[in-house]
Amino acid sequence: MKPDAYDIKSKIGVVFQDVAVFEELTVYDNIDYFCGLYIKDKKLRKQYIEDAIELVGLEEFKKFYPKQLSGGLLRRLNIACGIAHKPKLIFLDEPTVAVDPQSRNNILDGIKKLRDNGATIIYTTHYMEEVEIICDRIIILDKGKILATGTSDELKELAKIEEKITVEINELQENYIEDIKKSKNVDEVKYTNSLLLVTYTKGKNNLVELMEYLKENKIKYNKIYSERPTLNDVFLELTGKELRD
Repeated sequence: MKPDAYDIKSKIGVVFQDVAVFEELTVYDNIDYFCGLYIKDKKLRKQYIEDAIELVGLEEFKKFYPKQLSGGLLRRLNIACGIAHKPKLIFLDEPTVAVDPQSRNNILDGIKKLRDNGATIIYTTHYMEEVEIICDRIIILDKGKILATGTSDELKELAKIEEKITVEINELQENYIEDIKKSKNVDEVKYTNSLLLVTYTKGKNNLVELMEYLKENKIKYNKIYSERPTLNDVFLELTGKELRD
């Protein structure tokens, strides 16, 4: 892309992981500056700025300077600056890193609105729950290589486990844990902080059979629930569980 390819650039929005705004400008003036790079009509630009402010929930902070904003609000401003000109293609690089839960929910809601309004969004994140909320198609990358691609359901089919069952048990003796490990279809058993986690490679009656075992051995539990493998499980299986920088 050439430096003067403004027709193409005007259709693209980029929000970097590192916040890139002007400390000398207010929230409103920051958004006005970045929007003004592509929208010259003042009346239209004013409406676009207001739309961006409303989208990220900064109505009460228009006159604030960046140094007066919390980390979450600063990231919202960063997003508003990148999307105020209403681009058709938006790149978002880990926009929710190190923000509070309220700001994170606000940011995700705003991104979903952009998606639902027709924008194509390329979203980079390590948070698999965000991927499930936002993305229609997913690519798992590791060390620059594509390991898998598909919808959320398609990727979950790659998991070697079929089911995870979690049981809250106040006290569980080691011999019972060893018994459960020997049960059919069991892949792994962990018991920490009064939580028993049993993963199964296959099978459709695992929950019923585990409950019967607990009943037969008079093991009391507070609650029990079953869940399918998550995208996070798939990610760890494909990329490995060792610590990364």
